[in-house]
Amino acid sequence: MSAPVMRRPRLGFLGVGWIGRHRMQALVKEAQVDVIGVADPSEAAAEAARALAPGCERVDSLDALLALSPDGVVIATPSAVHAEQSIQALERGVAVFCQKPLGRTAHEVRRVVEAARRSDVLLGVDFSYRYAEGLRRVRAHHQSGALGHVHAVNLVFHNAYGPDKPWFYDAALAGGGCVMDLGIHLVDLALWVLDFPAVRRVSSQRFAQGRPLRGREEGVEDYAAALLELEGGTAVQLACSWKLSAGCDAVIEASFYGTEGGVSFRNVNGSFYDFTADAFRGTGRERLADPPDGWGGRAAVDWATRLAQGKRFTPENEQLIQVAETLDRLYV
Repeated sequence: MSAPVMRRPRLGFLGVGWIGRHRMQALVKEAQVDVIGVADPSEAAAEAARALAPGCERVDSLDALLALSPDGVVIATPSAVHAEQSIQALERGVAVFCQKPLGRTAHEVRRVVEAARRSDVLLGVDFSYRYAEGLRRVRAHHQSGALGHVHAVNLVFHNAYGPDKPWFYDAALAGGGCVMDLGIHLVDLALWVLDFPAVRRVSSQRFAQGRPLRGREEGVEDYAAALLELEGGTAVQLACSWKLSAGCDAVIEASFYGTEGGVSFRNVNGSFYDFTADAFRGTGRERLADPPDGWGGRAAVDWATRLAQGKRFTPENEQLIQVAETLDRLYV
C-alpha cells in the first residue's frame, strides 16, 4: 500500500495568547505547516506569535484571516465565541482545530459537528491529555483486558491557582467554571479510555467559595463533585476545583479499577505537565510511563498531520457531543 500523499497545510491562528502561541510553536517545530496569518487584539501577543513564524501576516478578524485562504485555522479565543467562529470557518470549507470547550453547551457543540459534517471538513478539539504517553498506556492496558470489568473510576483535577482571565468568571462567556475548564478533560479522558460507553445517570454538587450553586445562571463554580453511572454499571467519581488549598500547584489523577487489576495516571509533585502511569494487581505495582513527556502540543500536531494527508470529517466527532451532553448534566 502506498504512503498517504502529504501536502503542507497553510494555517491561520485566531487568538495567540499563551495557549495559542504554545500550539503554534509545537506546530512550527513538529509539523510540516506554513503559518500565513495571526489575529489577536493584543499587539504584543500578535508580535510574539509572528516571531515564531516570520513572514506571516497580522490581521484583525476571522473574516480577514479566512480571506488569506488558509487550509485550516487554530482557534484559541474565549469560550463564548468558539462555536460561532468554528462554524464560520467550517462553512467556508476551512478545517478547524479549536481549544476546549468547542461550545458552552451540547447544543452549540452539535451545531459545530453538523457544520463539519455538511462541509466534510476536518474538525479537531484540543483534548490534549489523550496524547500524554501515560494516559495512552493506561488506555492500552485497559484494552488489553488486564483490568477485567472496570467497575470504578476516580477522576481528580485541582488547580491551586485558577484562571487569570476575567471572562473565565463570567458564566455567559465561559459557560461554566472549573467543570467547563477542568472537568471537561476528566470526562473526556474517562470516556475515551473506556471507549465511550453511554452515561446513564449523573448527580453533582457545585460550589462558589463554599456556597452551593443550582444551575449555570447562579455563577461559576470553583469546586465540583459528581457521580456518574456508565453503561455496564461503572461508577465514576469526579472532583475538580480552582484555588483549592491542595498543598501543591495541582492534583491530577485518573484511576481505573476492575475485577482483575487497576491502573492510574497521576501528576508528579504537583506538576501540571509531568505524569506517571502505573498498573496494579493486588499489592503489586508496575510502572508503565515516566516523565519527561512533551505531550502538550501533540493534539494539534496530529490534527495538522491528518490535514496534510487530506483527511476530512470523521464520525468520531460525535464523541464531542457525548462529552458536552455529560457536562450539561453536571450543570443541572
